[in-house]
Amino acid sequence: MNAVHKPSPRSVEFPPPAGASTAPVSVHVRRRIAAPAQALFDAWLDPAAIAAWMRPFDTVRTEAQADPVVGGSYRIDMVQPDGALVEHVGTYVQIDPPRRLVFTWASPATQHKDSLVTIEFIESDGATEVSLTHEQLPEYMAQAHVGGWTSALEKLAARFGSAA
Repeated sequence: MNAVHKPSPRSVEFPPPAGASTAPVSVHVRRRIAAPAQALFDAWLDPAAIAAWMRPFDTVRTEAQADPVVGGSYRIDMVQPDGALVEHVGTYVQIDPPRRLVFTWASPATQHKDSLVTIEFIESDGATEVSLTHEQLPEYMAQAHVGGWTSALEKLAARFGSAA
């Protein structure tokens, strides 16, 4: 029996443009979602849930693996429309359900260096504000991450109903 060879997706890189600043900066996005904090918190730790909603912009497929314990690692691979693969890896630093989640984040956009993501879940009046801060990003990638996280949170909101 002949095996069908499926080509591996090519990984992408995001090198800094000439003259671009790689100084570390922070970005912040937030979204109020009509869902309980625990459900939203859990959606950040369950690989099947991550694969379903963490598809910023036009990402066509996301694959996720996670060991959601402090010190555990995760991997999130996002496949782009052209077949390119954007790999994200990190380690869980703090898991305080359903209030706070902190993890490192390394990807081609961070030049494969650890950055830090902190997410706070503030539940009130039947909805939860998801407040995300991403620190230690190269400055030239800051706006791309604002857009990416905003898009991902929109898809998280859509998975749980709507924005509140």
